Amino acid sequence: MNTLVALCIAPCGTGDEFAPYVAEIVKIIRASGLSNRTNSMFTEIEGEWDDVMAVVKKATQYLTDQGIRTEVIMKADIRPGYTNMMDAKVESVERILEK
Repeated sequence: MNTLVALCIAPCGTGDEFAPYVAEIVKIIRASGLSNRTNSMFTEIEGEWDDVMAVVKKATQYLTDQGIRTEVIMKADIRPGYTNMMDAKVESVERILEK
């Protein structure tokens, strides 16, 4: 079942600079081999449900294994029968804007 998630994993109580932690989390996501894209607030991941959830768990555990309180914000779009939704949804909106 194809799943697209927008994911934000952040440490709590580590100060004002999250970038070093986020970079490590993004490395884990990219190493998964799943389609992904990072922007200023979220990383999108697309793939089969179990594969995506395994990556979410592994990325979250990067922080929790260090004893760091961790905040996870996730929005999921599960659309059976569709793939490549990370790009297709944006392309659909762009086509409308071009008219």
